Amino acid sequence: QVQLVESGGGLVQTGGSLRLSCAGSGRGFSSYAMGWFRQAPGKEREFVASIRWSGLRTYYADSVKGRFTISRDNAKNTVYLQMNSLKPEDTAVYYCAAEESSRWAYWGQGTQVTVSS
Repeated sequence: QVQLVESGGGLVQTGGSLRLSCAGSGRGFSSYAMGWFRQAPGKEREFVASIRWSGLRTYYADSVKGRFTISRDNAKNTVYLQMNSLKPEDTAVYYCAAEESSRWAYWGQGTQVTVSS
């Protein structure tokens, strides 16, 4: 089992940048694929990006391709989401998750990102 804690959210203007962090604790963090998701008010949670345990494969939602970058440092048990060229529609609570048995089994508590126009 792994526990996840997100940080790095905040208020930023359109076009600005933020870097989110997701710190994991518990056994085997480096063996999990990790993902970032977000949920805007009144909307369903949606996939943003994911990264395989090795860090060699990454996947992105079309809406963030070219603007967001997911990375991980297994020595620090941490996954990052670098967000550039932020837009008001990126406003949401961002969650990180760990994959186990082909499902997103473990979730953090979320961090708020607000992009002002």
